[in-house]
Amino acid sequence: MKKRILSGVQPSGNIHLGNYLGALRNWVALQHEYESFFCIVNLHAITVPQDPAELAAKTRELARIYLAVGIDPKVSTIFVQSDVSQHAELAWVLNCITRMSELERMTQFKEKARRQRENVGVGIFDYPVLMAADILLYQADLVPVGEDQKQHLELTRDLAERFNRDYGETFRVPEPFIPPVGARIMSLSDPTKKMSKSDEDERGAIGLLDDPDTVRNKFRRAVTDSGMEIRFDQRRPAIHNLLTIYQLLTGQTREEIEAHFSGRGYAQLKSELAEVTIEFLRPLQERIRAVGDDELNRLLAEGAERARSIAAETYRLVKERMGLVGAR
Repeated sequence: MKKRILSGVQPSGNIHLGNYLGALRNWVALQHEYESFFCIVNLHAITVPQDPAELAAKTRELARIYLAVGIDPKVSTIFVQSDVSQHAELAWVLNCITRMSELERMTQFKEKARRQRENVGVGIFDYPVLMAADILLYQADLVPVGEDQKQHLELTRDLAERFNRDYGETFRVPEPFIPPVGARIMSLSDPTKKMSKSDEDERGAIGLLDDPDTVRNKFRRAVTDSGMEIRFDQRRPAIHNLLTIYQLLTGQTREEIEAHFSGRGYAQLKSELAEVTIEFLRPLQERIRAVGDDELNRLLAEGAERARSIAAETYRLVKERMGLVGAR
């Protein structure tokens, strides 16, 4: 049998080029090698306040993006997290074997708690446990994650091993999949930070639905490093980031790209990168718009049904192992 993978994206903010190059692009390739489950994690999205109408719209928009980038519902299972109740149910069970100290050590929580102080929500604190439930429900062997999620996946592995030790073999212990190139696309306005949907500076990310003028303007205003030479050099993070995006969108080698831009300036690089990006986004945006409501409803319903069949069996086993047996 094929090994199984699971991953997901929150339907909040605007899905951007970093999401595609760092995650979605890899999912499309991996779906043909593994039994694949790709979730729209809307329960994770509500760890911070959301406008209900906008959250619902963004959930459907993200499902269209999944389809448009090439995730095939005949090959992969695409579903919305909240359509499968076992995610929340298993999260509670895992909460009961998770230690406070483990969650307090999570880097993302510490960063958000520092910014929000007493206003930080319990959902943000507990986010890694819900993520663990997402993964373990589907007995995933492999989880495509960015570098910023590796710590959460380590907790998932710890919880799986702890449950298996205390209650009997129940969960597969998942492994991370981190692509060697493009796993971490950085902000155009601050190349020391990852390109993010939650960045207050909208100039830092190229949205997958951005129009051509917006794309050109964002690249034109992208920060650069000192010096003039255009080459891959991680000591010059801004130019390295722009060249990485160019490489991933064109498929050219580093040597070809450096030779092409030899003797040219940053303005030329930004201009060409903008046009390459626009040409990539144009057919993608057409495919997004082409997914009708009826087709989307049908595909999400079918995906949720497939996901529930597996999640229900895993959770039934969890309840049995823990003695959570109801009336018969």
